[in-house]
Amino acid sequence: MHDNGIMIGHFEPLHLGQMRSILYAAGQAQALHIIITKHPTPHPDFTITLQDKARWLQMACADLPFIHIYTTDEIKLPLHESFDDVVIDIGTTNAKLQHISAELELPADSVLFVAENHPLASNILASNIISNPASIENQSPLMMQVETTPLQPEFDSYAIARDPVAHWPALHPQVRGDYTKTVAIVGGESSGKTTLVHKLANYYGASFALEMGRLYVGTDLGGSEIGLQYSDYGPIALDHAEAMRVAASNATAPVTIIDTDFVTTQAFCEEYEGRTHPFVTACIDEFRADHTIMLDNNTPWVDDGMRSLGTPEARGRFEQRLIDIFERHDIEPHLIDQPDYDTRYQQAIAFIDAQIYNKKA
Repeated sequence: MHDNGIMIGHFEPLHLGQMRSILYAAGQAQALHIIITKHPTPHPDFTITLQDKARWLQMACADLPFIHIYTTDEIKLPLHESFDDVVIDIGTTNAKLQHISAELELPADSVLFVAENHPLASNILASNIISNPASIENQSPLMMQVETTPLQPEFDSYAIARDPVAHWPALHPQVRGDYTKTVAIVGGESSGKTTLVHKLANYYGASFALEMGRLYVGTDLGGSEIGLQYSDYGPIALDHAEAMRVAASNATAPVTIIDTDFVTTQAFCEEYEGRTHPFVTACIDEFRADHTIMLDNNTPWVDDGMRSLGTPEARGRFEQRLIDIFERHDIEPHLIDQPDYDTRYQQAIAFIDAQIYNKKA
């Protein structure tokens, strides 16, 4: 048992294999210090910060007080896992380790944990891991003692980093909220939004957020829009933002489905109140979905007791209002204009498959 251990990685994304290595290393040291680095070639489809990765590990290890999390802007450090194209110069590595240890005030007696197949795990340096193979004898020893963690062959970190969607089950639950893509289903009243949301959520096994305006009418207005007024649109938007956050943070699939969006809330405010709500405007820009599917308002009108825009004129006016607000905020929704419900469902699946699951038609 060592007093202190160090593990270095970019953990982008953090997956179950890495967590198993972390837990193994934590069992070999009284305290384990995890250093998170930037990824040298981050995935273009996901914006992940050092703070995101620190949060993942902090949350994953919240009940393990002997694990300590750090971040660094340094990239070329000896990561825990081995990489095919790794080049390690011991002198340079020692200098970087010394700098990082001083900067983060890490204990001087720390040992460095790496995977069993990592170049540093070998007691005899192989010629392919140093910058100058001819100078093996002149290479100074690594400043830290090296210990190894067992391989996790069922988790390919390279493959997971290249395609997190394809390796969704391997992702640690704490990271899935940052690797799911939100798809908002919007449209006028009686356009089939909510039914489509539930069908898509079931098809993908996805988390979803319900339409908060409809729920608000039931919880705060007694089930009728007769009491709806300008001051209600802020709370509705707040509720919707929280519903989106909860649905994404508890994502069960690479896609999370959102019933309506802030543009729809703004459209109702402009329709009923004759003015734009500034807070809803801010929400449109700050909390926009990754993708938006807009359903044409050309399905049969169904009066459920809460809908009021049922005439062809009102439906057309509201649809144009949605389009205008989308343009105002530089949002380009994907329009589905087939009146048949099943065709809409199939077209929505085709869109999500292509945009999120990278499937070709």
